[in-house]
Amino acid sequence: MRFLTGAVLFCAALFLSAARPASAGEVTLVPREDGAVEIGGRLLGFDGEVYRLDTIYGPLAVNAAGVTCAGAACPGAQVTRIALSGNPALGDMLIPALIEGFAAARGLVVERGAEGQDRLFRLRPPDGGPLLVEIALASGSTGEGFADLLTGAAQIVMADREILPEEIDRAREAGLGDLSEPFRRRIVALDAIVPVVAPDTRLGDPADGLSQAALLGLLTGEIADRSGPGGPEAPVTVHLPGQAGQGLRQLPAARVLGGRRPVASARRHGRAAAVATAVAADPTGLGLARVSALGGAVQVPLADGCGTRLLASHQSVKTGDYPYVAPLSLYLGRPRLPRLARDFLDYLATPAAQIAIRRAGFVDLLRDEIPLGRQGDRLALAIAEARPGNGLRELKRLVATLGGAVRLSETFRSGPRGPDARWRANVAALAEALEAGHFDGRRLILAGFSEGSGGSEASAARARREAEAVRDAIRAAATAADFDLVRLEVAGFGDLLPVMCDGGSGKAGPEQSRDRPSGDWARRLNRRVEVWLR
Repeated sequence: MRFLTGAVLFCAALFLSAARPASAGEVTLVPREDGAVEIGGRLLGFDGEVYRLDTIYGPLAVNAAGVTCAGAACPGAQVTRIALSGNPALGDMLIPALIEGFAAARGLVVERGAEGQDRLFRLRPPDGGPLLVEIALASGSTGEGFADLLTGAAQIVMADREILPEEIDRAREAGLGDLSEPFRRRIVALDAIVPVVAPDTRLGDPADGLSQAALLGLLTGEIADRSGPGGPEAPVTVHLPGQAGQGLRQLPAARVLGGRRPVASARRHGRAAAVATAVAADPTGLGLARVSALGGAVQVPLADGCGTRLLASHQSVKTGDYPYVAPLSLYLGRPRLPRLARDFLDYLATPAAQIAIRRAGFVDLLRDEIPLGRQGDRLALAIAEARPGNGLRELKRLVATLGGAVRLSETFRSGPRGPDARWRANVAALAEALEAGHFDGRRLILAGFSEGSGGSEASAARARREAEAVRDAIRAAATAADFDLVRLEVAGFGDLLPVMCDGGSGKAGPEQSRDRPSGDWARRLNRRVEVWLR
């Protein structure tokens, strides 16, 4: 048999698409023009646009537009197969809701099924026309999703955390390129990790909140008992996500522990929803659950030493003012995906998709506007934390600058290694809005804030530099924007308007002064650049 060569043959190392095998059988691909040269081999997969074959030359990819397929193993020419694997927060709730929304937007009907452990979603026209796309969802863990990507069992990973360095290395060794590149990750929705107790808890009044030091002490076993005022000491039972023996490093809950080991007696539950269920039935239980899956459990607010209580709400999660936000993302195994897969990814950014995200119980990515008048708690804390001397004068400057403006939900906080995925996504969102003229004729103010350490002038200068870095990134991204029509301004307000008391101004109460970890945690929250529009 002769084999097709030249333009129709490409090296799989360049174009290989990691799809689930459509079938394991021999096929022959014949050029549409003259049929003089054929290529044969075992079919590895077909994504609707490219055939992948195992041939005597090794794995090869052939563009379907130039050939016809002969053989019993040939797939339907118009069927796109997309396989996603990873975290159940996406696989069980979020992605199914988005598939339904995508189908409705396309005028298609969804047929649900199963194949082994996978859930299948088949999309076809409502008149009973041919199958157009089959989407397979495998819900296990984020780590299992990356493993499936390496073996070719998945094209897309459903992740509730950032990819780990060793996973980046393994993907590169497998020829998948650098999965840490920004364009390989799409943030779909937001969630948060929160401490929870039972409605009838014997661990004190949940409304009192927990400082970071107290929360860490309970989770690690350094604090073994907790009770309400006047009540007996109650031993704490810790409930955590993950399988027994599994390290927390692969879970978003690891951020709460900050690298410390949980108490050895902690009870582990395979899924975050199971944590909430177990805690709700355990009056001495304390767990880490997802705010999207609280069930009957009660969220415990985070507390500082100045009386602030912080809950994971729609607003605090979207702005990042809650410290343990867990973005839910899709990692793309290959930059090139089937056309319908690309269409699905494009749909995720639409307002219709954001509504579906919210209905599924997650925090959407739509831009919210928050008036200064709704910053009452922060303004009160700012007055309480104001430094002697020019503190009130700086507060007047802040009110004069931001008065009459609304805060946009995009907020910039750098991660431990600099700008992270959310930082870059916010830049892209604002750049797109600028290019579309959404802010024409208005002022966009990038207001930098810092922690309370150092003098007020140094804090303000440091905050302004952060705001300038955000401005420069937005200008670089918004290449088609007309900056003659919108004023892009920066301001630095130092430690004014803190999210929580970090003890840097010396105004913290005795609890905060003893609770150095909470101070560190609050300082990370307070270092930020907010976006205001007037």
